[in-house]
Amino acid sequence: MSIADNIAQVQSRIAEAAARAGRDPAEVTLVAVTKTFSTETVELAAAAGLRVFGENRMQEAAGKIPLLPDSFKWHMIGHVQTNKAKHVVGLFDCVQSVDSVRLAEALDRHAADQGRQLSVLLQVHLTGKASQSGFQPTELPAIARSVGALTHIRIDGLMAIASFTDDEKTLRAEFRTVRELRDRLQSVLPDHPCRELSMGMTNDYPIAIEEGATIIRVGRALFGERPLPEHRRETVGALQST
Repeated sequence: MSIADNIAQVQSRIAEAAARAGRDPAEVTLVAVTKTFSTETVELAAAAGLRVFGENRMQEAAGKIPLLPDSFKWHMIGHVQTNKAKHVVGLFDCVQSVDSVRLAEALDRHAADQGRQLSVLLQVHLTGKASQSGFQPTELPAIARSVGALTHIRIDGLMAIASFTDDEKTLRAEFRTVRELRDRLQSVLPDHPCRELSMGMTNDYPIAIEEGATIIRVGRALFGERPLPEHRRETVGALQST
């Protein structure tokens, strides 16, 4: 199947999930995750109608985004080091992965320097895995008040990475937790939109939509398996030749 076919299939599944939940599919933004894929792949996706793309590594994004049309929207979905905040503010329309007050302050400072207001999502740590970043649900209201006092970032909602599991009950419980947190934050942060729920990826996005997701982050279902980095291709090639 072509990228255009894959996009059509994902959009059909979005519509079906929205219908099951009694929602308008137009409420759901599809962020096409393009990490490790070429600018040519991004252009093929854009030709099929996509305009919002996600990257998770600053170095790769810096070599890709300037080569593509300004009309595209870019979301940073990976961990951001504070010393990269200046460059992130210069490249991205939204940072979905704000996982510390220190990072929020750095983004705010550089957004002020660049004369703009930056959209951010606060990342919720759902799974308990040490490898995942984010705020604990219990600390989120106090954190949100601190971040919400900054003047050059706008809290548009929450982002979370659910457990990698086929257990639908677990996934629904985690997605509901994020939705309920978002609902509570709307009263804590009356001066911020706090509407968005970025949750759901290739393996679970229909369930996420049924539980209220307004943004889904999909890569593999659109583009197939990611290309191996050059050093790993060389290793695989050497193994295959032995």
